[in-house]
Amino acid sequence: MPVLRAGGAVLVGGRSGADGQVRWVHATELADVAPLLRAGDLVLTTGIALPESADGLDEFVASLVARGVAGLVVELGRRWTAVPRALVSACDARGLPLIALARETSFAAVTQSVGERIVEQQLEELREAQRVHDTFTELGIAEAGPAQILDAVQQLSGAAVVLEDEQHRVVDYRSGSADIAEFLVNWQARSRAVETTSRTLWHEAGGWLVTRLGRRDRGWGRLVLQVPGPPSQRLIAMIERAAAALAMYRLHDQNRSGLVRRTHHELLLALLTDPDAPDLAQRCEVLGLEVSGRVFVGVTVRPVLPMDRPGGPPSSLADDVIAAVVRAAHELAVPVLIATVEGEIRALLSIAGSADARSAVDELADRVARRHPVVLGVGRTVTQINLADRTLKEARHVAESVPQESSGRVVHRIDDVHVRGLLTVLGDDERLSLFVDRELRPLREYDRRYAGDLMAALRALLRFPGNKSEAAAALGLSRPAFYDRLAKISALLGVDLDDPDIRVSLHLAVIADEMLPGHNRVANPGDQH
Repeated sequence: MPVLRAGGAVLVGGRSGADGQVRWVHATELADVAPLLRAGDLVLTTGIALPESADGLDEFVASLVARGVAGLVVELGRRWTAVPRALVSACDARGLPLIALARETSFAAVTQSVGERIVEQQLEELREAQRVHDTFTELGIAEAGPAQILDAVQQLSGAAVVLEDEQHRVVDYRSGSADIAEFLVNWQARSRAVETTSRTLWHEAGGWLVTRLGRRDRGWGRLVLQVPGPPSQRLIAMIERAAAALAMYRLHDQNRSGLVRRTHHELLLALLTDPDAPDLAQRCEVLGLEVSGRVFVGVTVRPVLPMDRPGGPPSSLADDVIAAVVRAAHELAVPVLIATVEGEIRALLSIAGSADARSAVDELADRVARRHPVVLGVGRTVTQINLADRTLKEARHVAESVPQESSGRVVHRIDDVHVRGLLTVLGDDERLSLFVDRELRPLREYDRRYAGDLMAALRALLRFPGNKSEAAAALGLSRPAFYDRLAKISALLGVDLDDPDIRVSLHLAVIADEMLPGHNRVANPGDQH
């Protein structure tokens, strides 16, 4: 500072404490001034009233250090022409910076200059705090996403910033002045080593300022700022405001997603139940489903579940599949209505009339299948929005008709499912249930009563027509044992299993039995579902 340079200021002792922070200046000539001081005060004195003895000077320095004084400035000329060696030694021993002024200096001018600088720094901190506040308030009002929030953090701090998920994977980042590649190297392993025991912490070894996103027990990620030295309160406040902005965006996004999904659900139900409603086409247009000059294709999407997971897909999996469909449709510029209706993922695609609808559906299915194993039932194309119920219903019939052993095929249309498609359409007809019961009831009753496997033997016979050896092998039976079961089936049903008509009838009954809701199927050990 000019006022101290003019006084010929020289640091003569206590150099180890020279990086301390000066919070204010206190001029005094009292030797017992320590009780009046505060941590961070810089003491100015001429030394007139300081002790004569080395022990007295040592005790004076100890009292200053005990109060957390930032430093001691001694003006030479009134008491001493040179700083006493005992005073220098005491300051060196305790790390209290000791500055000598060679020329007469106005302590009032020093106090004023230091005070003005401190106040200016405080004002700058307030201005920066206001800037941070204004920036993140505007981002919050605008419902800004992670990209804009990270941009703001980087611009306010000038440092690299990383957004990671709960698995410590980098979701997004912004470069600072340093090499971002070096900052990101081996990220997951390094990040796992940094535990957030509090909401925000500074990891000195890595130079990371880290704040948690979400509650401790439900955290969904972290925000990391590259800060090599101890962070200022401004940086801590900024990263916490950024975390709050990300949390607010997440909340807005969930609410927005929930609202959009509810609207999609309502429109799909309306298209299924009242497709001629006067305002339905307009509502679809408003939501982004183009209607004019388009053709429409209904799709039912079924996630392929593991063998050990009975029932429908969990809601999280259904959400992931819906997100994959939406993403694929967006990439192909194909507007889509999609929602879970009656436990099924149902979608209506709007495709340009000049485009190849079949290819568009196949491409969408391929993109979705890259992210999740799925099966798609696809309805036939219709040219008017008020006919959408036909393609949506047909898509569901096709999906229900797809056999579980579909050989990894993703897309199925009505001409792919043959008799299964017919049986699906007839599924609600009571006469079909009576037919199945009439054909198979004796075998079911036998299996229940004697813990038998005649239904499994019948399925194996129908699955391998003309090759009883393979049928027996599929069940893990010897040929004589398999023939014995066939004889029992023939006797119980009173039919000749070699009669082609009988086989067709039984095959239809078995397929319908598998497809009817609540069917009483006995699993075939040879089936690889």
